Amino acid sequence: MTETTDTTPGWLSREEMDAARDRLPILYVNAVPVRTDDSGAVTSVGLLWRATDDGTISRALVAGRVLFHERVRDSLLRHLEKDLGPVALPQVPPSPQPFTVAEYFPTPGTTAFHDQRQHAVALAYVVPVTGDCRPRQDALDLVWFTPEEAVSPDVQQEMGGGQGVLLRQALAHVGHAP
Repeated sequence: MTETTDTTPGWLSREEMDAARDRLPILYVNAVPVRTDDSGAVTSVGLLWRATDDGTISRALVAGRVLFHERVRDSLLRHLEKDLGPVALPQVPPSPQPFTVAEYFPTPGTTAFHDQRQHAVALAYVVPVTGDCRPRQDALDLVWFTPEEAVSPDVQQEMGGGQGVLLRQALAHVGHAP
């Protein structure tokens, strides 16, 4: 029996990824997709419906791992395209600066952010998108909310792992204090 090995640079096998998650923090990007008006003010926030590993469905931000030898900007673009589709037209600046760094721990309560699989460090961005967004991959749907709706208790309780906290921080960063 021949074992197949993924030769794509930057990818780890499931076993290698599990071993790495047991030993070191993993770098991620989180992106809050937004629509803006002509003056640049945020008018709506896009939240994904996503199925989790345990079978529950929750609202989520765009998120994913930064691959070995991948620029953060390229990782943002890759995950935005993966989750929102190839014509979302994200407006990532040439030198992106995160609005915060979120540290996810496998132990609940260490920070506001929790990921039962691993210790992860996520650079978080607000990214305007101007194109047609159509969820792909494991994203089931994308719903646009006003900033006020996005921070409502009903929407916030649908978000897991502390992503509701991250969303509130993102909106505060762009002038929509919750």
